This record gives sequence, C-alpha cells and structure tokens, in this order.
Amino acid sequence: MGERRAWADKKAEIMSRPGAGAAYEAARIRFELGEAVRLRREQLGLTQAELAERTGLKQPAVARFEAGGTMPTIPMLERLAEAPEMRLSVQFQPLREAS
Repeated sequence: MGERRAWADKKAEIMSRPGAGAAYEAARIRFELGEAVRLRREQLGLTQAELAERTGLKQPAVARFEAGGTMPTIPMLERLAEAPEMRLSVQFQPLREAS
C-alpha cells in the first residue's frame, strides 16, 4: 500500500509544476466570478433559468458559469452583471513580488 501524504505536501508538489500557478489563478478567478453572480441571483430570489432569460443565455450556460466552468468574455460579464443589477468592475493589480 502506498505511503499517505499530507494535503499540504501534495499541494506544494502540484503547485511547483510549470504553469500550475497560472492555472490555479485562472480557476480562482472563474470561481469567484461565478460565486459573485450566484450569490446575487440567490439574494434576488432568481432561478438560474430566470437569470438565463434576462441575459439571453440558456440555463446550463448559467450553471456552468456559476460553477466556475467557463471563462467569459467582457461583453458576457457585462450581461451577467446587468441582469441581476450589478456593476462590473475590471481592474489591473500588480503581481506580488516573489519572496
């Protein structure tokens, strides 16, 4: 039977691979965008189907977005922000210095 390792060790190994940091960051962004829309949709008492209708999308597309499964374009983000009465804010921030 294989040796068990702590999650922190496994994560460190994965994150040390080339491109892992960029892939992680892209996934984090997708997740946070989807979560923000989902929380607002729930706050307004809307279903995914109702949000889809407001944005001109299909319900499965809204579900994928909310789950962080897609990286939308700026025009798509504008539609997803406008429908639940949100304001889209896009900004550039400096990367942290390597320590």
